[in-house]
Amino acid sequence: MPKIKNLCTACEESFSVDGPISEEALQRVLTILDKIRPSDVGLEQEAYVARNWNNPSHDSNGRREPNGTDQDMPPIKYMHIHECETFSMGIFCMPPSSIIPLHDHPGMTVLSKLLYGELHVESYDWIDVNDQTEQLKARPAKLFKDCEMSRPQTTVLFPDRGGNIHTFRAITPCAVFDVLCPPYLPGVGRDCSYFKKSSLNESPAPNCSEVVWLDELEGHQPPEGFSVTSGSYKGPIIR
Repeated sequence: MPKIKNLCTACEESFSVDGPISEEALQRVLTILDKIRPSDVGLEQEAYVARNWNNPSHDSNGRREPNGTDQDMPPIKYMHIHECETFSMGIFCMPPSSIIPLHDHPGMTVLSKLLYGELHVESYDWIDVNDQTEQLKARPAKLFKDCEMSRPQTTVLFPDRGGNIHTFRAITPCAVFDVLCPPYLPGVGRDCSYFKKSSLNESPAPNCSEVVWLDELEGHQPPEGFSVTSGSYKGPIIR
């Protein structure tokens, strides 16, 4: 059985609308996802380009404006693979310097596999605070991760920990395979929100370090300029 179909079967057996049915079930899915390679999802050529990408002064079209700005920078492409009531899976293909803005996954467990390329990750978790901050527009969050990922690896975040609010910036061409359990579903509290860092600078609780305050953008709308287009998935068909 192709690895991608094996992964889908494991997700069907391991996930529910309330999330993973057990820690053991989650680990089973993580183990299979960790073995997925670009060749398993039809991205061999893209991975080859990323491995040989060694000129940061050029964009993916090999061109650069004299003032250093990108020319015709392609948007991020999302290749949808599968979605059902309990999970969804797809791949974000990111050109160099592209950014997935700071956003969240409310009530969701998210498994992410960097298939190829180099990526910078910055992520946060909400801090539980007293009622005094409820009148503030911004909410405090603690830094969970601020690092570069430069080899194929798999990570997991949970509804209340593990960096649920996060942003990605592509250093080279890269691809991220995402499995969401359960998937986004507006109307039941699982709608993506986007955030920006606030100028507010105060400690929400004793012994809190590496804290930022985050403002939610209105209407669940991403920042201006963020663009994602649909890409053609070239891997094995799930059904």
